[in-house]
Amino acid sequence: MTTTEPIATTTRTHLACDIDELRTLFLFEHLSDEQLLWLCSRGHVEHVDPGVLYREGDPATDFYVMLSGSLAMYRRVGADDVEIARTGQVGVYAGAWAAYLGDRVPQTYTQTLRVLEPSRYYVLAAADFASFVSDWFPMAVHLLEGLFFGQRSSQAATGQRERLLALGSLSAGLTHELNNPAAAATRATATLRERVAGMRHKLAIIASGPYDREQLAQIIHLQEKAVAALARTRASDTVPTALEVSDLEDALGEWMDDHDIAGGWELAPSFVAAGLDTRWLDMVASCVGPEVLEGAVRWLAYTLETESLMNEVEDATGRISALVGAAKQYSQIGRAPDQTVDIHELLDSTVTMLERQLGDGITVVKDYDRTLPPIHVYGAELNQVWTNLIDNAAQAMEGHGTLTLTTRRVDDWLEVEVADTGPGIPDGVVDRIFEPFFTTKPVGSGTGLGLDISWRIVVGKHHGDLTVTSSPGDTRFLVRLPYSPTEGPTP
Repeated sequence: MTTTEPIATTTRTHLACDIDELRTLFLFEHLSDEQLLWLCSRGHVEHVDPGVLYREGDPATDFYVMLSGSLAMYRRVGADDVEIARTGQVGVYAGAWAAYLGDRVPQTYTQTLRVLEPSRYYVLAAADFASFVSDWFPMAVHLLEGLFFGQRSSQAATGQRERLLALGSLSAGLTHELNNPAAAATRATATLRERVAGMRHKLAIIASGPYDREQLAQIIHLQEKAVAALARTRASDTVPTALEVSDLEDALGEWMDDHDIAGGWELAPSFVAAGLDTRWLDMVASCVGPEVLEGAVRWLAYTLETESLMNEVEDATGRISALVGAAKQYSQIGRAPDQTVDIHELLDSTVTMLERQLGDGITVVKDYDRTLPPIHVYGAELNQVWTNLIDNAAQAMEGHGTLTLTTRRVDDWLEVEVADTGPGIPDGVVDRIFEPFFTTKPVGSGTGLGLDISWRIVVGKHHGDLTVTSSPGDTRFLVRLPYSPTEGPTP
């Protein structure tokens, strides 16, 4: 049950405390009469009408044990109070149960308790509860303290390990992705140096050869036309097949053989890459005399190859720049922790960082609503959520399938859905996947904290919601983030 309506505070009436009734409760059944008398003298019984007994976040002043009636517990999620438990079991307790830990933990109510019907509660002040537990059960207190803080430290350490593992995986992927264009740029630069040296040699031959001013002007004009043709081909969406490329290269090679140009098979690929065929070479032959045709064709081929190599360098450095930009966007380096952002920029940077994990076998579909307004969030931490959800989807699909990222607005919420076509989450465990340390991965493959961390970032820090639905071939994680400024992120 979820409600957004304010719940009226209950009315309360003090009643007499009966040690025989306290003795029937499982919490107090082994206490002596002297201890039960102490509880009655320090505490009291209250009759409580339906309504709110206490609210989440208020100072935790009392410890409550239900003697009769029924109750429901709520946690705040965004603008809603979400019911997490409902019971009529006598003896259930709530409230300031962590008072024995003192100021080492926040002494506030962690939930909202709503009384559902006229009920009775035994009530003990937080300070008296702390004294009661510490004085009467000192060994139990030490055990509970060790369990409480040990589990919290373990969860924090394992969570840090989870983040470091994710960072290591992302760093390895980024290094690999950066290495490819860097190596391509290095190779292209080395080849370009050779070609420029060759062009200097060709220029010397032209300067000392039989070229007149008009022929040189024609060659320069043809050179510009060839470069423009290469640019058009590069921008075109039409890509010839390997067989078509082979046929075009053969035709150009034969044309050069027919015109006594040696090594035409080495020159042909440059013209084919620019979309130039034998008809274009016929036009070249008509513009220059046969005595300079070979030199002109070779000069044009060198020009095209040099231009193609510069394009390779441009593409490689552009890819490196894009990867560095994605890494900066992903890590939110140089940005305030909380900021107003376009959610699509966060998603895109995460996908870029995870390209290696996704591989060639996973198709990424982006069903974005680009009209969505920016939202105020903790960008770096939300990127960790996207990382966990997308990486989990990639692992579930084992390298083959479709990952769909959808954004939309529903009322005053921004929704991000991460869907995959993997085998799905078994029905028996789907309700447990957000539990700390729970994992369906093989031993050693995960800490079981990725989704728990994601839950705490989305729900705890952004007052949003994180849910999952799953069936074979269709698993969907839905992240809901509030637009309302009053429900914005909290530290």
